Amino acid sequence: MHIRALAVALLALIVSPALAQTQWPNQREADFLLKDFRFASGEMSDLKLHYTTLGTPRRNAAGDITNAVILLHGTSSTGKAWLMPSLADELFVAGGPLDASRYFIVLPDGIGRGGSSKPSDGLRAKFPHYRYADIVASEHQLVTEGLGIKHLRLVMGSSMGGMHTWMWGYMYPDLMDGLIPIASQPIEISGRNWIQRRIAIEAIRQDPGWNNGSYEKNPTQWLVTAPYGFLQTENVTQVQAMAPTREAGDALYFKQLEEGRTRDANDTLWGIEAVMDYNPTPHLGEIKAKLMAINSADDETNSPRLASTAREIARIPGARYVLIPASEETHGHFTHLRAKFWKSYVADFMKELDAGH
Repeated sequence: MHIRALAVALLALIVSPALAQTQWPNQREADFLLKDFRFASGEMSDLKLHYTTLGTPRRNAAGDITNAVILLHGTSSTGKAWLMPSLADELFVAGGPLDASRYFIVLPDGIGRGGSSKPSDGLRAKFPHYRYADIVASEHQLVTEGLGIKHLRLVMGSSMGGMHTWMWGYMYPDLMDGLIPIASQPIEISGRNWIQRRIAIEAIRQDPGWNNGSYEKNPTQWLVTAPYGFLQTENVTQVQAMAPTREAGDALYFKQLEEGRTRDANDTLWGIEAVMDYNPTPHLGEIKAKLMAINSADDETNSPRLASTAREIARIPGARYVLIPASEETHGHFTHLRAKFWKSYVADFMKELDAGH
């Protein structure tokens, strides 16, 4: 959910004081340039994708990389979100489910985020109106052309990255052994999920300073509605714990506003509207890889009461659905940022992949 944007920085403080300072094995950053990338809209543009890698590629007798994993981030973050302690220290440590000394891990910044090409780089409103299929296609080029990877052991993502994981499964069905979409649903963007996004879209487009995206000064009036997304995605008991008084609630609200002032309105708008092509449902039968979906029982963004994931996943042979029980420690949709709740499932899944490889 892109309207969670203002909550992400706050969430990082809740999860940990900062992103992990650990230097993981062979940790590196680089850029990959896609010349004349053709977007689904028909627009063409040079495109830069920034990415981080951990670990060392292992190769078979033919020279092909055999241990590659790609992890896909949420709407309002970047590939480096996977380096926050609540994720990295649970997943990448020695003996962890995605031990960085064992796997070659790719952490891309999706189009519009982090060090990758985005409207605020200079094109502003002239930046191509990208969609989720463009993000997936560009990252596929990074993997196959930029890094020379012909096959992936695993594609895993959470929130927006979880949605992209479903798409990777049917867009490139022979590319990976396993898929783990977390905190997502394999259905068309709709209902509460879409209405929240529409609120954010209209708040930006109706901001007096937006000027159809051709502004000199970043508009900020739209920010007054943005904390609504946080309320709709965090566990209600956690919100109460963060704001047990009216004064604490005000402080939480204004903290989110201050964090949000660093975000560019066009970057935010383009990112929200990118979801418009998302609808895996008709394509689920095309998925060949082993799949395990993970959601949280208190995630109102992907509420189990809708029964959509449980219903649709049955169309994928052998697919598994894990629903993490709600507790005093879970954080609704934001449970996806806390691997301690779901890393054991990932560990078992990776063992199954190894056994069948």
